[in-house]
Amino acid sequence: MSTRLAALPYRHVLTLPALPSAVRMARETAEQALTQWGIGLRHPAVDPALLILSELVTNSVRHAAVLSPQLTVIYAAGRDCLAFAVHDRHPYRPPLVGGAGGGLATVMELTQGLGGTAVVRGDADKRGKSIWITLPL
Repeated sequence: MSTRLAALPYRHVLTLPALPSAVRMARETAEQALTQWGIGLRHPAVDPALLILSELVTNSVRHAAVLSPQLTVIYAAGRDCLAFAVHDRHPYRPPLVGGAGGGLATVMELTQGLGGTAVVRGDADKRGKSIWITLPL
């Protein structure tokens, strides 16, 4: 999967304070990036992708802000793929299957329903993580 992500021609990175306003900013930035990349906001994957993104940013704000005053959102896209990640510096790596509850259960249901993938990648120093979502377009 990392080779496929590395090949995506469109990328944008946004770093935000881990505050509730980050959810709105991350979503608005996604809408702007998608539009600039020629992905219409009426594409069937866009609304679920924005909901997934909102849930992931909300989780970082709620659960990681105590150790991670900032979070980073990475957006990427290509002709047939949309990917994004939310990164924070809290070491806890939530389970995406089985024990996933609340917002993460919604994330997984939407991601799988669209034929996408979700993965948690820990930082090399084990003091942070990124949750990557990849969706077909």
